[in-house]
Amino acid sequence: IIDYAQQFEGVRYKWAGTSKSGMDCSGLVYESFKAHDILLPRISRDMAKKGHKISLKKILKGDLLFFKTRNRRNSINHVGLVVDIRGNDIKFIHATTSKGVIISGLNETYWLKNFHEARRIL
Repeated sequence: IIDYAQQFEGVRYKWAGTSKSGMDCSGLVYESFKAHDILLPRISRDMAKKGHKISLKKILKGDLLFFKTRNRRNSINHVGLVVDIRGNDIKFIHATTSKGVIISGLNETYWLKNFHEARRIL
């Protein structure tokens, strides 16, 4: 699933996108799991109802990170897929509006401030 997601690194952001011509955050996660016959909801806040909640201390590659970023409803609106754990920094792949599909670290101030929960699907 991680390898599948990483082939989209560098793809531009496109709202509701699910391909190499453009990708959004939930599209990236949705397509990466779907490629392995695991069907998740298409929207990040609905994905956050699947699997079970885990603490960051128990995070593993392939887990999902959910965020609430400056939205009016104060609901989950962003998701990332954990690709690596380096010491106390969790690396995750996701699609951002400004840079497209990139790998970020949860220790980055913006992501840590907006982090909501981690969930394990598998």
